[in-house]
Amino acid sequence: MPITKLQEKSLKHIWYPCSQMKDYEEFRPLVIKAAKGSYIELADGKKLLDAISSWWCKSLGHNHPRLKKAIIDQIEKFEHVILANTTHELIGNLSQELATLMPKLSKVFYAGDGSCAIEIAMKMSLHSRYINGDVKRNRFITLKDSYHGETIGALSVSDIGLYKNPYNTILFQPYIIDLIPYVHSIYDPLWNDCSEKWNTLEKSLETYIDSTTALIVEPIVQGAGGMKIYSKDFLNRLAKWAKKHNIHLIADEIMTGIGRTGKMLACQHAEIIPDFICLAKGLTSGWMPFSAVLTTDDIYNKFYGDFSSGKAFLHSHTYSGNALGVAVALETLNIIKEERLHTRDINHIMLKNMYEIKDKTGRLKNVRGIGGIVAADLITNNKTPRLGYLIYQAAIKAGILLRPLGNTIYWLPPLNITDDEIEELKNKTMQVLLETT
Repeated sequence: MPITKLQEKSLKHIWYPCSQMKDYEEFRPLVIKAAKGSYIELADGKKLLDAISSWWCKSLGHNHPRLKKAIIDQIEKFEHVILANTTHELIGNLSQELATLMPKLSKVFYAGDGSCAIEIAMKMSLHSRYINGDVKRNRFITLKDSYHGETIGALSVSDIGLYKNPYNTILFQPYIIDLIPYVHSIYDPLWNDCSEKWNTLEKSLETYIDSTTALIVEPIVQGAGGMKIYSKDFLNRLAKWAKKHNIHLIADEIMTGIGRTGKMLACQHAEIIPDFICLAKGLTSGWMPFSAVLTTDDIYNKFYGDFSSGKAFLHSHTYSGNALGVAVALETLNIIKEERLHTRDINHIMLKNMYEIKDKTGRLKNVRGIGGIVAADLITNNKTPRLGYLIYQAAIKAGILLRPLGNTIYWLPPLNITDDEIEELKNKTMQVLLETT
């Protein structure tokens, strides 16, 4: 199709995220006209079912009326005021609400996006060691195929070379755990008992006991690494091991938190209490860049004292605790709890549908899922380069926003998607696989 004036102007000036810009010579930017519920409407009137919640953040879909009203109501009062030494009713209410998500994590530090929340948790851990004079604890442990963001610290503790390798000269190197017991669902035997694999892994961890300040994990589901789901018993054992050896546990709940895995927090599957929880994305249902770090009184108290003691945590963000983000985050939590979306059982129907696609097309393997996430890997003979990218293009033509991770296709739709929309998602995904592969 000929390029439109808007597309031409956009391509002249916009450097798009997570993209090879040469691809846009053939696959032009989609011109968005509107978005509502589970759908995005294009300028030509075509509607796309948002199968990936627009990069995993639109937990309540697009243009939710209550979230819109929450922002408008706050705009009528004020849009942003410096958070240092100020407060207002909504941020008091939100902070109190966040403090109820996980027992003992009663302190909230606000930031702008997910990567920055990760950086804050890492800095708090490292800084607390500095205060205690325990400077030998200056390393981090992460999981193989993990992803925690694009800023320097967050990228350092990630393990996906596609994003990380060009910057290795300025990144620090974490210890990497590579014996991870992956599962297909909560009914997999390894979900409740991974003792055999753990016994092997625990011995390999002994080397890291004295030099590690924190272990960072995406609890239960590794997102950018391919929507890989691992054993809750493994997470429980990791948490106990970390606590036993005075190693902080940072839970990156940026994608998994706020109801995505069938519980309000993915950590709850393993019944663990980390030292830090990082939240973003679904916290505002994708309306505002907004993030929070939850931590314990014990961590908080290490920084408490006279200013002359030099203990203060002086990390600052201009938009920390932005009032519009506060308003929409509080209303997001209210809606999810009122409608019990964090416990809504859409996983069984999404898994059933993905297995049906697998059986009817013969194009999928390793089907897996938990909560509002289902994924499968494409069977490929390696003769079709970038098969996932071709499927992405075909899916747009079919009417779904389906953006594979390499050769992994996944559904991560709004938590309030309807059963009819899930059926549409199944039918169109099947159509795309049959036509493309």
